[in-house]
Amino acid sequence: MTTLRDAAGSRHAYEDTLRTLSEASSTGPHFEAFKDIAWDSPEFAAPADDPRWTLPEVDPLSRTDWFRGLPAAEQRRIARLRIASITKTGSQFEQLLLLGGTQFLMGLANENPEFRYFMHELTEETHHIQMFQEFTNRVAPEVHGGPTLFIKSFPLVGMLGSLWPSLFFQIILAGEEPIDHIQKSIMRGGGIHPLTDRIMEIHLAEEARHIGFAHAWLRRHAPRMSRVNRLALGVTTPLIMRIGFWGIVVPSRQDAKLMGIPRDVLRDTYSMRNPDFRRLLSDACADVRSLADANDMRNRLTLWSWRRTGTDGRPSRYRSEPSRAAA
Repeated sequence: MTTLRDAAGSRHAYEDTLRTLSEASSTGPHFEAFKDIAWDSPEFAAPADDPRWTLPEVDPLSRTDWFRGLPAAEQRRIARLRIASITKTGSQFEQLLLLGGTQFLMGLANENPEFRYFMHELTEETHHIQMFQEFTNRVAPEVHGGPTLFIKSFPLVGMLGSLWPSLFFQIILAGEEPIDHIQKSIMRGGGIHPLTDRIMEIHLAEEARHIGFAHAWLRRHAPRMSRVNRLALGVTTPLIMRIGFWGIVVPSRQDAKLMGIPRDVLRDTYSMRNPDFRRLLSDACADVRSLADANDMRNRLTLWSWRRTGTDGRPSRYRSEPSRAAA
């Protein structure tokens, strides 16, 4: 049973975490979209025929016979569109975070230290949106981004920031964890293009704080949740992770058509029948599984949901553990 002393110690530790995150956002590394990226630098030029456009190995499409059999010029075209499409989807998801984030902040009491840090986070997200959108405009403004129904649902999902904050923070992780996992995998593999690499460097540096806050918030508030709320989160979190992963990783119908991906290739590549895709989904959820274990949300009553959605697997031993180490 948690004692008053334990509760006070936990509160102080949480407030120390918030203070550290806030100070890091105000005095540590923080970036502005049009100040910290030299968009017009010759090194960052990104013409359509740039030979540096390559499809990262983390994308299951890169390992298909169809893609490997294409001429080099066509591979570069698809890689450029694919990277711009995921970047656009990232921008759209960050806008969802702003929608729900402002709803969440409105419900906080005066002097709640969560307000200061989360406001820092929303400020940083506005620069991420600008950064992602500028990249999309320069590289492939014809891309669509996430699936239409996925994007249309955002105003309703944003209301969860005030109506069901614990679920909203799980939704935040459903968007941030897959992107973070993919970007780290790309950077560990040597990167793609100087411009994309610079954007990922900035995003990863600040996203570490954002993901850290979502984890800390859920750990702090989980003990105060009702059993029904905790059970509901344990069951819905795997589904949310699956939906978020699908919306970010699987090309929308419009962008798949733009890239010229045949329907059978699209269906077979981004399918739970494909072991590469299945492994990517599981790896992207490793940190969330660890968090769910710590919050007693992955147990005998909820494990069926993790298994059914393909989000189950071994939890990470530490945040952002590389997939090869977890294998």
